[in-house]
Amino acid sequence: MKPALQLRISQQLTMTPQLQQAIRLLLMPVTELNTQLEQLLADNMMLEAEEPETDPADLAEQIPVTGSSSTSDGADPDSETWDARDEPAEAAPEPAGEEDMDSLLWNETSGGGTGFDDKDGRPEPSDRSAETLHAHLMWQLEIEHFSAREYRIGEAIIDAIDDAGYLGETLPAILEMLDPAEGYTLAEVEQTLAKVQALDPVGIGARDLGECLRLQLQQIEPGEPGRTLALAIATDGLDLVAEQQFAMLRRRLGVSTEELDAALALIRHCNPKPGLAIHPAPADYIVPDVYVRKRQGRWQVDLNRSVTPRLKVNQEYANLVRGDSAHTVLRNQLQEARWLVRSLEIRDDTLLKVASCIVERQAGFLDRGDEAMRPMVLKDVAELVGMHESTISRVTTSKYMHTPRGVFEFRHFFSSQVTGDDGSEQSSTAIRARIRRLISQEDPANPLSDSQLASLLADENIKVARRTVAKYREAMQIEPSSERKRRRRLTATSQ
Repeated sequence: MKPALQLRISQQLTMTPQLQQAIRLLLMPVTELNTQLEQLLADNMMLEAEEPETDPADLAEQIPVTGSSSTSDGADPDSETWDARDEPAEAAPEPAGEEDMDSLLWNETSGGGTGFDDKDGRPEPSDRSAETLHAHLMWQLEIEHFSAREYRIGEAIIDAIDDAGYLGETLPAILEMLDPAEGYTLAEVEQTLAKVQALDPVGIGARDLGECLRLQLQQIEPGEPGRTLALAIATDGLDLVAEQQFAMLRRRLGVSTEELDAALALIRHCNPKPGLAIHPAPADYIVPDVYVRKRQGRWQVDLNRSVTPRLKVNQEYANLVRGDSAHTVLRNQLQEARWLVRSLEIRDDTLLKVASCIVERQAGFLDRGDEAMRPMVLKDVAELVGMHESTISRVTTSKYMHTPRGVFEFRHFFSSQVTGDDGSEQSSTAIRARIRRLISQEDPANPLSDSQLASLLADENIKVARRTVAKYREAMQIEPSSERKRRRRLTATSQ
């Protein structure tokens, strides 16, 4: 082989630093973007923030996350004078737990002093001003009848309890945390754990869900119907309850339907996360990227300008380094500042284009609700705005839209389609809304089965299989007809 020179022509896509920065900013949610911009403002002297425009209609309100939507009472989608400030603030979410489970406990608030008593080595009551679960348990540890050794073991146990109220460490691991010179034993740790589990809230310090439920069920009067059976289910039967295999559970325990219903009613009134009754999980908040308002009979989209600082190049500093090759660092910062300002403009333009396209296509949803949702995929929007699907995917990730019907992520408006017999296209979101409506209107004594729901949808020219109806129903966390009937019968009996 001899060395030779060859001329070859080829094309390849190169990601320039400017393009990489634009893509990275496009993917960021607004909170992360704000953090990034604040850091860049501190590092780059060529950047400065513009004074925000004081437009009362564009003031952003932080909206608590309540799922895929948060419909506001009293909001009129057809009103042309709707404003975000008229939306009532939503309450913080309830403590996490199973459906229909209420806390058996109460939250006491009282206190005392701090320090140890010289007489018996036990601590004096301390000021209980904190509302955390740890402080609540430590306050009880100080005022209850714990010896000095039990107090130190109890302190280690409480340190190992998580926010939900469960013990996150094994007893041998807790024993290793204690001072070995004191000669603590595993039996002492077990005895102290039993005393900690007797504190408020009931069910605290459990090592699993079964133990948590048993601690709460043991507080019920022994003569209460279903108590003994409920304890048996909490010991060896929660797996069947989770899978809703109630017939198998009845056979395993050898009980009737009425006896099982009474026991399950007691279990449902237990709190699976007792720690949250003292220190509820904080509400997560989102800030909408765009606002959707109806003006002069048409839906319009506005960027939420008040949550993200608008940056510009500091012209005074830029003029100082212009034509001066000696300030290399400043010239590089000037170039980076210009790239950043341009990247933010591209981000805003792309966000506005995609949001406007979504609103135009889903105007029926904004006017009439979920049942008017049209099928739409990323490709549909990409073709309308002239961008690649991957770009649309980045824009719709962790971006939120504030509408008169609530706050929705951009991805909420995308769904697959089902074709009817007449060629019409229906969104899967609209079909789920119809299923929810049919179930809400059903006769409680004779709930609709999946086959009946499929038949009723077929009457509305929506042809879906029974398995598809079951899949949509399960996705909405709606029980099958047999369980709905049993639950309503149980509710009527308890009333």
